[in-house]
Amino acid sequence: MTTMTTTSAEQASAPVTEDALRRVLLVGERPSRPGPVRTSLTFGWRALLKIKHLPEQLVDVTMFPIMFTLMFTYLFGGALAGSTQDYLQFLVPGILVQANVMITMNTGITLNTDIQKGVFDRFRSLPVWRPSPLVGALLGDLVRYSIGSAVVIGLGLVLGFRPEGGAAGVVLSVALLLVFSFCLSWLWTMLGLILSTPNSVAGVSMMVMFPLTFVSNIFVDPKTMPGWMQAVIDVNPITHLVNVVRGLMHGSVPAGEIGWVLVSSVLLVAVFGPLTMARYRNKK
Repeated sequence: MTTMTTTSAEQASAPVTEDALRRVLLVGERPSRPGPVRTSLTFGWRALLKIKHLPEQLVDVTMFPIMFTLMFTYLFGGALAGSTQDYLQFLVPGILVQANVMITMNTGITLNTDIQKGVFDRFRSLPVWRPSPLVGALLGDLVRYSIGSAVVIGLGLVLGFRPEGGAAGVVLSVALLLVFSFCLSWLWTMLGLILSTPNSVAGVSMMVMFPLTFVSNIFVDPKTMPGWMQAVIDVNPITHLVNVVRGLMHGSVPAGEIGWVLVSSVLLVAVFGPLTMARYRNKK
């Protein structure tokens, strides 16, 4: 017993060599560093798990589109188009656009909430591709946009909406809408990094989105409006997006409008992507 105690004491007091540490720490082959795609998908899965544990996050992608569709169809449809069924053919593509672009604001609010909790300080310390937490959050939001699109289209079909462009037109219009929504989310991501509280992010986002969505062709034909307002609506990016979605769903292919939407999407990422990353790197 004395011998064993003496041996243990000698081992404990013996200096720890570098080779001994390497043998303990490098038992197996060190795993390779994960790539940008893998880390972004991991953070995207985190965003989906948050929806799983907080399903109330889906209220804005389910209840609000349903409320707007029902209210405008049955309160104003007869006055604006002569019948609710005729107005429904005009309204559903517009509501689809409004639902998705309004949902994008949640990206900045969620990001700012994570910042306030200190979560993003941990993310920035990880040995991963630096934009992964941001890109992953945006990828997770694409699922929310898809759910919102399915809700609006499903409700429209139940009420009597019949897209003349068929399934292909609906799928293509939703795909372009998701691309634009993803790119627009970079604006709110930048605001989430700049502003100090989630409430301030929500307030500023609403100040931007309400004029963009209501001063557009979502609910009514701009031809009924004053000339100066028509000029404003013509340069509104939401108007061009609605033209694309409405055209594809009803069987026409507005090539010029599609090009306009794609160019504006690229510009959104080109402008706000670098600004977001610069702010993300310097965030204290």
